[in-house]
Amino acid sequence: MTTGNTLKTVGLLTALTMLLMLIGQFVGGPRGAAIFLLIALVLNFGAWWFSDKLALRMSGAREVTEDEEPELHSMVEHLSMLARLPKPRVYVIENESPNAFATGRNPEHAAVAVTTGIQRLLSKDELAGVMAHELAHIRNRDTLISAVVATIAGAITWIANMLQWTAIFGGFGRDDEEGGNIIGMLALAILAPIAAMIIQLAISRSREFSADATGARILGDPLPLASALEKLQSGVQHRPMAQTNPATQHLFIVNPIAGVKVSKLFSTHPPTEERVARLQQMALQPSQSAYLR
Repeated sequence: MTTGNTLKTVGLLTALTMLLMLIGQFVGGPRGAAIFLLIALVLNFGAWWFSDKLALRMSGAREVTEDEEPELHSMVEHLSMLARLPKPRVYVIENESPNAFATGRNPEHAAVAVTTGIQRLLSKDELAGVMAHELAHIRNRDTLISAVVATIAGAITWIANMLQWTAIFGGFGRDDEEGGNIIGMLALAILAPIAAMIIQLAISRSREFSADATGARILGDPLPLASALEKLQSGVQHRPMAQTNPATQHLFIVNPIAGVKVSKLFSTHPPTEERVARLQQMALQPSQSAYLR
């Protein structure tokens, strides 16, 4: 995890919290801002403690034993040693759409999950590249960051929706001054969720680039991951993950509904072509092939 990415993530997390406090300030003045800051802290604790369970449950993941998936367990164990991490729990999602994700509040309480589709699509080396990428998320604490960001952004959206209805139904029969406040409340209710979503997606994209680079160093070769990403992008376009919960889309290594065309600003992941190009460029730098040398 580079210093630049770390500073960017901290800055965006701060902006997200400040946005929540701004809503509190608008609703209840300084006391409202303090209350909403407290809400943010409570939500962060909830995300820290329950995020992995929720993500695994919403994705339909099932924990598998070494007897059920010996090769997958062996691969994760070997890569965990290279990454200097405890071996995470291993889950499988019965879905033909090729994808994978990691979750957990810290390396000691982490899990990796793969779909049955990704196991059929990728070669052993390519799957190892994907697993190294997911372990990089765990090592970089991205799994916790993404949970906190998703929770705060979700809270902002929920509160903004409540403000929107309050502004609509509470704005009738008011004088001009109160009417101005109602307009301001309605504007905040509309703009705040958009700003929260843009911040959340910016953090998600930044973390993917960092995990690609760290995962390549764990494996010692960036090319298997580059090849895997190209196959996954094509595979997801042909077999998007049906009924994916929007709250978990940013966790996967590629967007599980990648067939849907969206603006880069509103995308959960960086363009696959850009990720592949960075990994291929990394392969040309021999000094980058050894992890944390």
